[in-house]
Amino acid sequence: MTASVEYIPVTPIEYPDEDGKPMAEGDIQCTYLTYARNALRIYFQNHPDVYIAANLFIYYEKGYPESVVAPDVFVVFGVENRDRRSYKTWEENNQTPDFVLEITSKTTRSKDQGAKKGIYAFLGVREYFQYDPTGDYLNPQLQGLHLVDGNYFPVAANTLPDATVSLPSEVLGLELRLEAGKLRFYNPATSQILLTHEEEAAARQAAEKKAQRLAAKLRELNIDPDSL
Repeated sequence: MTASVEYIPVTPIEYPDEDGKPMAEGDIQCTYLTYARNALRIYFQNHPDVYIAANLFIYYEKGYPESVVAPDVFVVFGVENRDRRSYKTWEENNQTPDFVLEITSKTTRSKDQGAKKGIYAFLGVREYFQYDPTGDYLNPQLQGLHLVDGNYFPVAANTLPDATVSLPSEVLGLELRLEAGKLRFYNPATSQILLTHEEEAAARQAAEKKAQRLAAKLRELNIDPDSL
């Protein structure tokens, strides 16, 4: 007599790509989230082993889809720069983010300073920055933490003569600056603010219009601008 064996199919574990929630609480948070992602992507565009994403699920324990976190913006060094629907650490040689930025709001403040902070320390995120665009929930408005022996310690801020607040990011080789309450990334090597493609185009248009006005004024004075 042959014994029968019942086959029980194994249900594959699902790792959702989205949770149905909006990318940011409001327009102002979305503006800075988009700026940070796009400016950093442009800055690292010639580095095929640097991956930058925003509001993407990071799954950090295989087989446990509840072990997930979704930073507003994160940067990973040493992995392929390609599009992903989610980031699974076990598929990325266990590489976890090196830099995380959270755009803090009323609904995210407690998680950003509590649960997420603990997860990022557990994952070994070397730098964790928080920015509150409205200035209502964080004091100071821009804060940075760096990881030392599994614990986070504050990044020292510098106040420039024009009252701009600057925090260095050793991981990125950049500075995060607060100019009149607005977050900007600054490249100390070139002494320039990082711009998005849209901002670069707008700056070019403004410069062209200024040059045209100057040329018109010179012609009014009977001076040929092309001769200068």
